[in-house]
Amino acid sequence: MVITMIKNIDHMGIVVRSLDEAVRYYEQALGLPCSGREEVASQKVRTAFFQVGGVRLELLEPTSADSPVARFLEKHGEGLHHVAFATDDIYAQLLQASKAGCHLVNETPVEGAGGKLVAFLHPKSTHGVLTEFCSMKTKTGDE
Repeated sequence: MVITMIKNIDHMGIVVRSLDEAVRYYEQALGLPCSGREEVASQKVRTAFFQVGGVRLELLEPTSADSPVARFLEKHGEGLHHVAFATDDIYAQLLQASKAGCHLVNETPVEGAGGKLVAFLHPKSTHGVLTEFCSMKTKTGDE
């Protein structure tokens, strides 16, 4: 039985070469205020977030040439990188996706931006879309 644990689209990730230049575009050309920046060492990226209606846009700039985002940028250039879904139970969500035949990039969640737990599904098993699950950590750090 498939159980719906997805709450909403949490954010859409967009890879950029220069976070500063991209932030200027979103602020000046689109009139969207940046709601915050963060470096996520575990993912080797710097991020900036913008709120658009009920969805956040996450700009991603690689901080290392060996990061997954740098490899994506080299192969595909700037653009849409992933769609992130908020879930109440990231562990159960990963198990359900695995049982459905999805290839897990992360067998267990890792720390992501905003103190969230995140895990990715490989786009080869998700119809070409890198899919992220994310959830807030509990006080104990477990889900």
